[in-house]
Amino acid sequence: MLCHASGPSGHYYTLTDPSGSTHVIAVEGPNRWALDWLIAAGPSGVTPIDQPGPCWGAYVYNLRRLGVAIETLHERHGPPFGGRHGRYVLRCRVDAGANRARGAA
Repeated sequence: MLCHASGPSGHYYTLTDPSGSTHVIAVEGPNRWALDWLIAAGPSGVTPIDQPGPCWGAYVYNLRRLGVAIETLHERHGPPFGGRHGRYVLRCRVDAGANRARGAA
């Protein structure tokens, strides 16, 4: 199955869930930027504080709609602007560079 973030162009990724099931997605623009950061962060995840981006929540929402398993961990942060933030962690294997023919099969 091939799913697109916004149109048939984009960079392809293969998602593998814990059961071993795979599917290919095409991601572009800021959603791709966020997915690449999530992959690079590994099991420690990424936060908007560590890697600022204008709409992390929207990128995570869009990626989840494509089937990317992402967990949100809620953490506290201190002054000067104390509060809570989300740490986003991939919960599925994501391999970059899948080809379209593989996803279309």
